[in-house]
Amino acid sequence: MGVLLIVFLSIIYLSILVLSIASYWIVYAKAGKPGWASIVPIYNIVVLLEIVGKPIWWILLMFIPIVNIVIGIKIYHHLSLSFGKDVGFTVGLILLPIIFFPILAFSDAEYQGPTGGEGGGNSPELDQNFR
Repeated sequence: MGVLLIVFLSIIYLSILVLSIASYWIVYAKAGKPGWASIVPIYNIVVLLEIVGKPIWWILLMFIPIVNIVIGIKIYHHLSLSFGKDVGFTVGLILLPIIFFPILAFSDAEYQGPTGGEGGGNSPELDQNFR
């Protein structure tokens, strides 16, 4: 019984892992970056910062406790804006990335440039707070 449970959970884990890697790969490819960059540690963050149009030195902020949470939220917000999505999608990327990254990858969402091109998001007030 215990072995079957381990095998079953391993299959579920590997399925989620493959879905996550494929989703990130496709999102990077949609943004015009090489898909393999999504699986290289540290470099994937550098490329993600390029996708959302933020300076590379932000990667240093990812190593500071608490600040890394704020920066991560900002990066996900700008990523959703870059694909023409709104703040609700940002919340989804933050709270349920295993669902929202595949939605971003496998939907017809197109990369519109860093932070959604002209002006950023749908709400100027909210966009001001996230710059």
